[in-house]
Amino acid sequence: MRYFIKLAYNGTNYHGWQIQPNALSIQETLNNALTIIFNTEISIMGAGRTDTGVHAKEMFAHFDIETDFDILNTLHKLNSFLPKDIVIYEIIPVNDNAHARFDATQRTYEYHINTTKNVFQIDGSWYYHQKLNIELMNLAAAELRKYTDFECFSKVNTDVNTFDCEITEANWKQNNDHLIFTISANRFLRNMVRAIVGSLINVGLEKITVADFKAIIESKDRSKAGFSVPAHGLYLTQISYDYIKR
Repeated sequence: MRYFIKLAYNGTNYHGWQIQPNALSIQETLNNALTIIFNTEISIMGAGRTDTGVHAKEMFAHFDIETDFDILNTLHKLNSFLPKDIVIYEIIPVNDNAHARFDATQRTYEYHINTTKNVFQIDGSWYYHQKLNIELMNLAAAELRKYTDFECFSKVNTDVNTFDCEITEANWKQNNDHLIFTISANRFLRNMVRAIVGSLINVGLEKITVADFKAIIESKDRSKAGFSVPAHGLYLTQISYDYIKR
């Protein structure tokens, strides 16, 4: 039987989602917890990979197990056993062919910036005090929906078959000293959101124009795009599936 888990985590203390040698990951922590609770080897498959320090307000993963179990009781046990910076919200029975990664139809990220120093947000928002032109940043962000090839924002030497992504939302909102960039797409490339934000920051600083931003996309050249903003301001906030209702 296959199950989805809906979870969230603060990524500050982890070297990203994916298991890697000699570093603590979200995936490894969950595998260990599930293996202990079920007393059988469990290996989960996530909906995607987040980098070191990146957070997730909503993440999905799936695992397989042959024996029946009490979902609510197991959910309580897992949350009691897991560290305080990881929480599982739901365990959802699904079809055996359901896949957390390949069946996702849309993903949404947010990037958070504080323009004044906030000691309570040091691990959850990037402090950036320089004045930004939000209107220009939104004009540039709107251009993203007109393109599909985002090689210029991808980590170099990455193993992908295509750089095509369908972006359906990209905008900045400001609430006093707090800026939030929201972006939704069917898929994302490695480091893509952080590189987009860095390039939009350069638009907001008026170092480059909206036309320059478009030229960067069309160049397909990562060296022409902006810097990659710090990981701790980035959140995976939503993943959508056709068969999971909200």
